[in-house]
Amino acid sequence: MPRKLSTIAPDWWDYTTIDDALIADAARLTPEAMAGLSRPGFKVVFYDTLAEFYLAEALEYITAWRQSTPDNPVGICGPIGPTEQLPLVAQLVNELGLSLKSAHFWGMDEWFLDGKEAPVTHPLSFERADRELCFDRIRPELAMPDAHLHFPKADLARYAASWRGVRCAVMQGGQGDTKHWAFNDPVKREGAYRDAPPTPAEYRKLGTRVVDLHPVTLAQNARTSGGGNIALVPTRALTVGPVETWQAEKISIWQAGAHDSPFGQRLTTLMISQRIADSAVPMSLLSDHPNVQFNFFRGGIGTCQVEMH
Repeated sequence: MPRKLSTIAPDWWDYTTIDDALIADAARLTPEAMAGLSRPGFKVVFYDTLAEFYLAEALEYITAWRQSTPDNPVGICGPIGPTEQLPLVAQLVNELGLSLKSAHFWGMDEWFLDGKEAPVTHPLSFERADRELCFDRIRPELAMPDAHLHFPKADLARYAASWRGVRCAVMQGGQGDTKHWAFNDPVKREGAYRDAPPTPAEYRKLGTRVVDLHPVTLAQNARTSGGGNIALVPTRALTVGPVETWQAEKISIWQAGAHDSPFGQRLTTLMISQRIADSAVPMSLLSDHPNVQFNFFRGGIGTCQVEMH
């Protein structure tokens, strides 16, 4: 039986093409039921305040970097979205006097414009945000060498090579409206994927690459970062791939309720818990990773009950 057409963008795959029964099951989940979906290899954690939430996220940077030595360098891969943890990271590093001379950091993604990465002068530049909100705030005597800051560039081979020989203790991320981590969006419904999306095994083979962004992702980034101005948002991006993701010892996803919806937060929690992997819901592919943690701000979980506004 053929898969449904997307109700959002018929030329694309996305979560609206999955089974209706699964969608209904996810929408019925209460926060208490979500907490009960932890299993070996998948942990669901709740925070009662945003202060606790973002401090815990920032502390993952500190925990990772404290493990780093010149002989055994350790890094963390981090997102833009959320960003509230980044100034806290710099504050903690400075207060603790934590030297980052052997530590590493990978940015998850960057916009792709005119055949190259967006310059740091672009108002939506992810590298610019990382530097201004975190790394430029760290005291010079503690600062990470610039060669240890790895941001996706048009030279994809160089970024991919930076993962070799350095242990990634944790990859953080948010969850987008298309249920992506980084910009691992669902693919277009064309060619070999006209009738079915890539299998999980096929999608898992994707490394850092240039991607076309799902229309929902464009709208989301306009809403969260550009005041709703979709014309400002590039339609293509560079993104860390599943190949690099599976090199991280832990995947830690942070959901404060500012990015994906109450339904989306429930859907991927259910799919990962039940080991239901479908590349139309890219986040669900993390069900195959051995160490995944979903972190929720309790006040941002919301409800899927119908409310007319």
